[in-house]
Amino acid sequence: MPRFMWFIIAALGLIVGYMVYGKIVEKIFKPDPNRVTPAVAINDGVDYVVMPTWKIWLIQLLNIAGVGPVFGPIMGALYGPAALLWVVLGSVFAGAVHDYFTGMLSVRYKGANVPDIAGYNLGNIAKQIMRAFAVLLLLLVGVVFATAPAGLLAKLTPEALDFTFWLCVIFAYYFLATLVPIDKLIGRIYPFFGALLIIMAVGITGALFIEMPDQFYSWAEWGVNQHPDDLPLWPLMFITIACGALSGFHSTQSPLMARCLANEKHGRLVFYGAMIAEGFIGLVWVTVGMTFYPDPVSLDATIDAGTASSVVYDSSFALMGTFGGILAILGVIVLPVTSGDTAFRAARLTIAEILHMDQVKPAKRLIIAVPVFAIGILLSQIDFNIIWRYFGWSNQTLAAVMLWTGAAYLYRHNLAHWICSIPAVFISAASITYIFYEPNMGFGMDIFISDVIGIVISLALFVWFILKGKTPIKGAPTDC
Repeated sequence: MPRFMWFIIAALGLIVGYMVYGKIVEKIFKPDPNRVTPAVAINDGVDYVVMPTWKIWLIQLLNIAGVGPVFGPIMGALYGPAALLWVVLGSVFAGAVHDYFTGMLSVRYKGANVPDIAGYNLGNIAKQIMRAFAVLLLLLVGVVFATAPAGLLAKLTPEALDFTFWLCVIFAYYFLATLVPIDKLIGRIYPFFGALLIIMAVGITGALFIEMPDQFYSWAEWGVNQHPDDLPLWPLMFITIACGALSGFHSTQSPLMARCLANEKHGRLVFYGAMIAEGFIGLVWVTVGMTFYPDPVSLDATIDAGTASSVVYDSSFALMGTFGGILAILGVIVLPVTSGDTAFRAARLTIAEILHMDQVKPAKRLIIAVPVFAIGILLSQIDFNIIWRYFGWSNQTLAAVMLWTGAAYLYRHNLAHWICSIPAVFISAASITYIFYEPNMGFGMDIFISDVIGIVISLALFVWFILKGKTPIKGAPTDC
């Protein structure tokens, strides 16, 4: 079988996953088309606004598909073809399930953000922890998704328009997009951004088949960890490839679109479907990493020389020429920009909920937005690779918490919790193992010991969940 068939089979796996497993997930949750959604019931003209389903899907995709499904899969490609499996299986059985439940639970809880969703299902302690954790992650995301596109734009433009210039431009746009009503700016410009995104994904894929049909996955070898630095595939690959397979950041974005959904039945397309589309983007860039470069050493050297943005720059121009390469790179730039703005928006809304401050009046939005952006600008001065490591771990830890949240909701309603609890155990083990193993930001322990600790703690969490998961939560809505 020619190796390009691996890509086709993987892409078909994503499509079949949406059509089959997506319907199973929807059937278990039981969306109610007659239930009044927050977009209709609250409709404040700022954050709660009814929008067409196609536009919500597109905005959801652009919100969740930041630099993660590009940079993460490129770096994950160093581990070999196991990265392909994680993108497909992770998207279908973990990432899309995570996104669907965080989105639909937000719909059920009147557009609630991550802290309240977790609190209603895991208790008040979880709610308080998630308040701090979610804001921290959103700030890290906003910074990562500002510095990465600024670097790419600096490469495309004259020397005078350097990294600092573009970073200021991006932060200025973020500030504006955070303050104005969601349908006035984001809802109007995202269709244009979506066109660039489609050009990028389809263009790069087509170019690979036209220019390099015999070189697909040329050095990939199943069952072999091919990372040049001999880093352990477990758990590092599952932390490196977050967006594009499973990402906790998405749980902070889904409530934004939950507040614009007119019918619960549209949830599978918007939340589950957008994650599957992001999985395809991840699949494209995993394939670029294992196809465009002759060996993992060359790929690793390019990443080390200038982060994964160098891979995007080199491969886009080589495969699509000058004009096509510019469009492809702009498509990649669009991803983090359209996630960074909503990351800061979600941070504003989360802090507003903590302070019980309504956000209808512009002055009240400014009170929160100004200090949030001041902190973000300070964080942007820290080395990108350091920020990325903290982002990767916190991202997957949040994913684990929100999967446990979905599992608790299902368990308490006597529904099939395993669709959330099994991936929750898996990613909990990966996150716990990683923090014990990681030498720079973690405890720097031996990988075997870290594996044992991660597995034992994650299984203990499952036992605790089975024993305590049905305990009523004080203050949780009873009609959801």
